[in-house]
Amino acid sequence: MAKKRIDTLLTTPDLVILGFLMEKPMHGYQIIISLRERQVKDWAGVSKPQVYYSLKKLEDLGLICGGNDENFSLGPERRIFSITPEARSALADALTSEKWAESRTVPPFSTWAMLSMYADEQTVKHILECRRNFLRSEIAKEIQTVKSLSAENTKTSRVVKSMISLVIKNFELELSWLEEFESIIGER
Repeated sequence: MAKKRIDTLLTTPDLVILGFLMEKPMHGYQIIISLRERQVKDWAGVSKPQVYYSLKKLEDLGLICGGNDENFSLGPERRIFSITPEARSALADALTSEKWAESRTVPPFSTWAMLSMYADEQTVKHILECRRNFLRSEIAKEIQTVKSLSAENTKTSRVVKSMISLVIKNFELELSWLEEFESIIGER
């Protein structure tokens, strides 16, 4: 039986955690704090339990190592994990997959929009206004995030700012599109 490539075993949460550990060694709780601070939930689904599951999996795969034996009893919350030499190549290999460029996710709002022609006019107006409010709120939140990063000038902060810029542009485009959609869906 052929040996399976490690990079094919890695999930998105595994890769995100490897990315954090590429920056510096951390314990599980530090990773959770970093996920929250960087609002990772907006671009990758990584839950608190997933962090600890991934740390164990990455350690079992030999991609990270956790502290020394005397720290083992502290558990993944306080054991400091660092990458092994194999981690860099596994992450690099995982990032070569064309699936990153060719996948398409369907946001729940797109499903609602398609089905909205079956809803009554009052419901459509209400949900569209809820969506506008959500988009405006998200734009304001992302602008604040960019402002909070303005003092930093690292490669990571520049990449984050660029990604947030894309998110803001997409939200603004959708706000504009909602006007057009509302006139089309309003044709009864």
